[in-house]
Amino acid sequence: MEHNLQHTMSLLTRTPVVLSALLRDLPEAWTLQNEGENTWSALDILGHLIHGERTDWMPRARMILQFGETQTFVPFDRWAQLRDSEGKSLAQLLDEFARLRSENLAELSALNLQREDLALPGRHPSLGAVTLSQLLAAWAVHDLTHLHQISRVMAHQYREAVGPWHAYLGVLRCSGHSDP
Repeated sequence: MEHNLQHTMSLLTRTPVVLSALLRDLPEAWTLQNEGENTWSALDILGHLIHGERTDWMPRARMILQFGETQTFVPFDRWAQLRDSEGKSLAQLLDEFARLRSENLAELSALNLQREDLALPGRHPSLGAVTLSQLLAAWAVHDLTHLHQISRVMAHQYREAVGPWHAYLGVLRCSGHSDP
């Protein structure tokens, strides 16, 4: 399927609602546990999404529109949420994510991007040339990746409790494609 900005925005609008419905008011046993050393909890993943809202998607979109390929994106700190989320509750993070996402989508909508804008190139520090369309499509898939990762991390908490059903529960066997 080709990238469609309206479809992208439709999905991006729903992510805060999905996360709130899934995580808000759950016991910390679900939201603070991870899969082991150097892995993230649901709270860590939410913090990562917040960091992306602040420093990745719209800042990079603005860079493409303003500078094209003449300036390389600032590298993304994939572990920044560990310091940025410190001392914040899950509810605070859910609210912050919803606010930031809403602001970013309002800004994106106000840009009134046209087909020629979506084809504009930018420069990623490790991927090289990328288009605005690719960046925006990656934003949507990034959300889906981390929604999947949250499901996997939460399912991991019951990996032993499910007993022999483990063989039928694919979420307990998948790994590697959404590691931090």
